[in-house]
Amino acid sequence: MKLLNLPDSVNNKRLKTIAGKVFEGIPVSKADAKHMLSTNDILDLGKISNFLRTKLHGDKAYYGVNMNLNFTNICELRCPLCAFSRDEKDSDAYLLSLDEIEKRVSKAVSAGIDEVHIVGGLNPELKIDYFEQMIRRIKKIKPDIFVVAFTAVEIDYFAKINKLSVNNIFKRFIEAGLGAMPGGGAEIFSPHVRSVIAPKKISGTRWLQIMKTAHKLGLKTNATMLYNHKEEVNDIVDHLARIRKLQDETSGFKTFVPLLFHESNTQISAKRKTSTGYDDIRIYATSRIFLHNIMHLKALWMYVGDKMAQVLLRFGVDDFAATYYDEKVVHAAGAKTPAYGSEPFLRRLIENAGLKPVRTTANYWTE
Repeated sequence: MKLLNLPDSVNNKRLKTIAGKVFEGIPVSKADAKHMLSTNDILDLGKISNFLRTKLHGDKAYYGVNMNLNFTNICELRCPLCAFSRDEKDSDAYLLSLDEIEKRVSKAVSAGIDEVHIVGGLNPELKIDYFEQMIRRIKKIKPDIFVVAFTAVEIDYFAKINKLSVNNIFKRFIEAGLGAMPGGGAEIFSPHVRSVIAPKKISGTRWLQIMKTAHKLGLKTNATMLYNHKEEVNDIVDHLARIRKLQDETSGFKTFVPLLFHESNTQISAKRKTSTGYDDIRIYATSRIFLHNIMHLKALWMYVGDKMAQVLLRFGVDDFAATYYDEKVVHAAGAKTPAYGSEPFLRRLIENAGLKPVRTTANYWTE
């Protein structure tokens, strides 16, 4: 595929300099990232991010057909940012038995899913055997199903309550059939902001350490960043820089996923501001440009809305996320999008953006 001479197409002087770096394959700087996160020249920013997206993926846009499995909402942390978690005695607290999990996954498999995405609360009643059996039962239902499970926060917790090393936890889960890890729990790495939105959660440094361990064992992972709460531009730049640094060391991040914070039913008030379409575009486009060493950029249409996700396909995004049958976490926080999007629905949105929809899983069919 022939690509345009990128710098010649950009008019803004500062963005033209950034475009030159991208065109020559030179990593952009933190100062560049800060400028991109504040620029009003959205179209020029889009030219740069779309150039890189096209260079990496051509006219392809990926999507998945999967289900979300949120096995319990009982959680010790009760983070202020979370609308999903509950105390054990709450009337709407729940814990799925292994039989119930098997039933739900079997139903979804009969509907044609390729993947199960598993996250839940930190419930002290659940020990390592519960999770190993969960994975094994799911793989027994459909041996080639791809299992994406357990955030770095969960892995750290499992290790502590079972008195096992993180390394051992990973090895046992991989043996059971774990395929990849989601990127949840990263939130924003800034200690100051983290102390407000998730004071009991593991630190950003610990999150990165656990991801590094996963990568060394050959387990690919996502990385995420939660925005639109208490963070400032410098916090975003720092977060992106720390992700990029670890990726330079391990090459273990397959996908970066910015997550738009939804505040309903959370304890986070007085947000910085309400995110605009420009804000979303700047976050995603800057992420695509700055994280040159991470292959995929995902927009969860449930978070930003299907129309904005469609727009972002032209601002660096190549992964449109998935059907996510029975998603609960973001909808507990007030997301207005459907909890399930059909495959034709996703394909139509991608095609209407002028791109070719490609069905895949979180390992991108081991590309």
